[in-house]
Amino acid sequence: MNLESPKVTLDKSSEETFNFLSDVKNFESLMPENISKFEVLENDKFLFALKGMPEIVLKKKEALPNTKIVLGAAGGKLDFSLTANITEVETNKSEVKLTFDGEFNAMMAMMIKGPIGKFIETLANNMKTAV
Repeated sequence: MNLESPKVTLDKSSEETFNFLSDVKNFESLMPENISKFEVLENDKFLFALKGMPEIVLKKKEALPNTKIVLGAAGGKLDFSLTANITEVETNKSEVKLTFDGEFNAMMAMMIKGPIGKFIETLANNMKTAV
């Protein structure tokens, strides 16, 4: 299953955007309002939970300076990744698009497609004010 957020344009350079997203504690400011738990476990790993959903642990798996950050599931039953693709538009302007990739059976994919799509869209939109 592959889901993408809309591209968001930020009034920050790709380096500033990359540095913000590289620090996992900053993801707390991107979370939806219905977050019930957020905890930094290590400098590259955090746990979060949304009301009515199980806890999810994400770990930074890859970082290509100023262009891409990949977070992946750290344990649990589901294997997926969340990638932030950063593009420099102008000197102090960058675009970010989030991509969610995961392998799920048809039933699971049907159940989580809507909530996950809404979740990554919220993360992207919240970058406009948080970064």
